[in-house]
Amino acid sequence: MAFDITADEQELVDAVVSISKDVLVPQAAAADANERVSDETLKTLAEVGVMGLNLPEEFGGPGVGSVAMSQMVASVTEACASTASIVTAQFLATDSILLGGTEAQREAWLPRAAAGEVIGSFGLTEPGAGSNPAEMSTKATRVDGGWHIKGTKCFITNAGFADFIVVYAKTDVDAGHKGISAFIVDTAAASAGLDFNPPEKTMGLRGSPVYEFVIDTIVPEDALLGVEGEGFTTAMRVLDRGRIEVAAMSLGIGKAALDAAVDWAGERKISGKPLNRLQGIAFKLADMYTKYRSAWLLTMDAAEQRDAEVDFTRSSATAKLAASEAAAFIADEALQIHGGYGFTRDFPLERYVRDARIYRIYEGSSEIQRTIIARSLSK
Repeated sequence: MAFDITADEQELVDAVVSISKDVLVPQAAAADANERVSDETLKTLAEVGVMGLNLPEEFGGPGVGSVAMSQMVASVTEACASTASIVTAQFLATDSILLGGTEAQREAWLPRAAAGEVIGSFGLTEPGAGSNPAEMSTKATRVDGGWHIKGTKCFITNAGFADFIVVYAKTDVDAGHKGISAFIVDTAAASAGLDFNPPEKTMGLRGSPVYEFVIDTIVPEDALLGVEGEGFTTAMRVLDRGRIEVAAMSLGIGKAALDAAVDWAGERKISGKPLNRLQGIAFKLADMYTKYRSAWLLTMDAAEQRDAEVDFTRSSATAKLAASEAAAFIADEALQIHGGYGFTRDFPLERYVRDARIYRIYEGSSEIQRTIIARSLSK
């Protein structure tokens, strides 16, 4: 488990780390307060390839491996979790096309997405179908010249400003999950049939808006992503990959909170002694580091398995479970170490706590990850 990356990958990792510190950190609090990451920030990231990190070179991506990609996602999140959320939502959309689309669909959308010319969104979750997508009620019916898609999606990151949304819908209501297909919905072409509610008032990741929207529109025949009935399979493959990205995001917040706690404990003095001389604080720091390092190893292991093109479903679930739980623990303990100061908005700790909370819920809750892991052990 060397988790080696190439010299070219390391150069890109270093560039992303530098941009994260110089560009993302200064705007993180404003993105949270204003509830929107700026277009300029996304453009800067696109210029170094971040918006297409998941894509091979033939489709405009930098062609990096998952280990290097995970390190870059962690760096972006360490600086600004809202920015990372927008970026990884882009990955879910483009992974859907990469894994399930036709060659023509890949060529039409992926290079533009990698260049940051278009922003994508992943339309899977519904008000009545979260942890079990097979229960979705959105339907797509064949009509002359294409498909009529009708339904409601919720908690969809990027949707309100996306240029395309990969919408999952049932094309055969009697076939269960085998009756789910996916469609690339060009939001400009379908604008009359898309009704977006205002962004949800979320606890964290406030700079990365999520939306509920109603879709009632006709899309052309070539909007069908790949093969009819393969939508569920595509979505599950995408989520396997996405869970590693959530684990990497969790590492970013975990590291930011851990570093803040270590610095504070070394500087803050009680009775003339720094906090880190107190056993109660020192043990907290030790536990925080242990959880962070364990999560890091599990995440890089899952990323390495993804690169090896072996079955990594259990590994991705394990990494997401461990890392998301670790991030929440570390952020909360870091705030505790800061005492009353951590509870103020003068410090980023309260934002870390708020931002980290969603990682145990989206792209499969911690309970779903435990279910996946347990089922894999019983095979």
